[in-house]
Amino acid sequence: MDKPFVNKVAESGIITIDLENYFPKAPVVLFDLKDYLFMGLILKEKEFRQNLQQLNKESYTSAIVAVTCSADAIIPMWAYMLVVSALQPVAQEIILGNTQTATTKILIENIQKIDPLEFADKRVVIKGCGDTPIPEEAYLEITKKLRPVVKSVMYGEPCSTVPVFKKEKTTP
Repeated sequence: MDKPFVNKVAESGIITIDLENYFPKAPVVLFDLKDYLFMGLILKEKEFRQNLQQLNKESYTSAIVAVTCSADAIIPMWAYMLVVSALQPVAQEIILGNTQTATTKILIENIQKIDPLEFADKRVVIKGCGDTPIPEEAYLEITKKLRPVVKSVMYGEPCSTVPVFKKEKTTP
């Protein structure tokens, strides 16, 4: 007599968290100050202000803007402030750094918004494989967020996990 197939993973009560779901939904666009420097090295205030006023803001609308300077130039602090002043009315967010830095920052912010109590006394697997590379900071942040409340944290897939943390049983 054949026994019915039992999906032990589905019955285990394990909750899987896919960190890909916490990546920014808005596009991340680079604003490189290098493109506004005279000879690629010198920031001239009058021309810089004019260029910002004439800037086509369409590509920055509702985007996460990563502000950087890829040239080896000295950029005065007020120049970054002027960029924010020009882009803040249209951009969703403005972050100092490259697109990877901005993406990681938003990813971490999204993880920090998770209500850990949703996972209280649960067994949680942080998905390990996917289409998008997940930065190490995200794994650190999700572990810090969940460890105080969950029964266990694992890494990988529900059918093949690496134990990370297991709450010790307390005796009455």
